[in-house]
Amino acid sequence: MALPEAEPVEFWVDGDGRLTRSRVPGAATVVDGGWLVPGLVDAHAHLGISEPGRPLDPGLARRHAREHAAAGVAVVRIPGAPSPLPVPVAADPGLPRAIESGRWLALPGHSFQGWARHVTAAELPDAAVAECLASGGWCKIYGDWTVSDETMDGPLFSAKTLAETVRRVRAVGGRVAVHAQREEACRKAVAAGVDSIEHGLWLEPDLLDTMARNGTALVPTLTVWADRLDQVRAMPPGRLRNWLLAGFNRLPKLVAAAHEAGVPVLAGTDLPPGGRIAREIQHLIDAGLSPHAALGAASWAARRFLGLEPTLAEGAPADLVAYPEDPRRNPAVLTRPARVIIRGQVVR
Repeated sequence: MALPEAEPVEFWVDGDGRLTRSRVPGAATVVDGGWLVPGLVDAHAHLGISEPGRPLDPGLARRHAREHAAAGVAVVRIPGAPSPLPVPVAADPGLPRAIESGRWLALPGHSFQGWARHVTAAELPDAAVAECLASGGWCKIYGDWTVSDETMDGPLFSAKTLAETVRRVRAVGGRVAVHAQREEACRKAVAAGVDSIEHGLWLEPDLLDTMARNGTALVPTLTVWADRLDQVRAMPPGRLRNWLLAGFNRLPKLVAAAHEAGVPVLAGTDLPPGGRIAREIQHLIDAGLSPHAALGAASWAARRFLGLEPTLAEGAPADLVAYPEDPRRNPAVLTRPARVIIRGQVVR
């Protein structure tokens, strides 16, 4: 049975790594029975990074990509990196496709030293176009930077600057992702019509209808928030600690409201290690999405948002994951795919 329609299917993989309903002579059977899902997408994942500010590590990038592939992830969107993914990793047919966004773009003093390309408001549109053209059609902007009590009221790009950046990037066929946690940063990014809000910790419900109309996605990265809870609780008492804990507490309800409002909610795990997409799907379910919608956020809905074939249709790239039972009825099965095929290659 193939999702999302839960229909019985039979197909082959042709010599170009695409699905076909026409029998391929001499083909071996690699999946017989079970449930098939279009190759999973981690819409916010960083490969090859370890400590903040350190260069991208090619060996780590390959390891993280393998971890994603083993979990059924056929596509990773990388919203910012210290440098491009090494060609041997990006071109490896047994690893997920990478949709890159170039270097992070940030105001001076924002982001970790050595990672971001620091620009002024006047420089942002040109820089965004350059990063977009040099990468996978996306650029990533730090809409805010909240790492201490002192940075919580730091400067932000204006909505006007962001809107001009969106206009310029769209003119060359690109898209814009914005890291936004503060309410004001979220509000400016939504007003500018960006393509995706990353994290959205203090995104307010009154912005959701606008996001839905504009097709702006929310990538809440719930897994990394859950991972940080103990670390945040151990912080010294202060404004940032209280703000983060309150934000973590409200975010699941906001995610459910976003989905209900028609906002594309996508699954993204953020920091390494790779291969944690099943956890993010479960966090989305825990937040209030149905298992079908949560799985879609990491599969067909994410693929559609990224301009990829969302279903296992004739001629589609052979990206698929097989499970022994319906993962919507038993999401725990997502942690143990029976078979993973990426670009026509059996990788598990």
